[in-house]
Amino acid sequence: MISKKTKYALRAVLFLTEKYSAKEPVLIAEIAEKESISKKFLESILLELKNKGLLQSKKGKGGGYLLARDPGQITFGEVFGIFENPFALLPCLTQTPYRRCEECRTGSVCGIRIVMQEVHKVTTSIMNVTTFQELRDRMRSSQQETMYYI
Repeated sequence: MISKKTKYALRAVLFLTEKYSAKEPVLIAEIAEKESISKKFLESILLELKNKGLLQSKKGKGGGYLLARDPGQITFGEVFGIFENPFALLPCLTQTPYRRCEECRTGSVCGIRIVMQEVHKVTTSIMNVTTFQELRDRMRSSQQETMYYI
């Protein structure tokens, strides 16, 4: 299960993706209200994203946060990896440092590890190629498909 911090970071970046074409900073209060996230918690998340180079901020009147790059250049995995690092479904799947599962007797030949390693590989590859622009477009497309016309 991913942390709330990760989920909120993903939602905030997706929200900023929606606002990207305006090239105007968005207030923390607006993001917090629209995404139902505590303003204080969101502040720390946005600051972390800024420190990693994904966001820019502007102070003063007309200030706020905006994406530092085009949303077509920011992947889901990039944001995810900031907060869920290392991302591994089992302790033995972490790259550094390698940790064996407590109850494991077989190590690298463990059947559970073999399957979960494949799941991990596929999951990370999807996250690392899916951009926020693509995700936004897919969401819009899904919304249009579910609209009913009379």
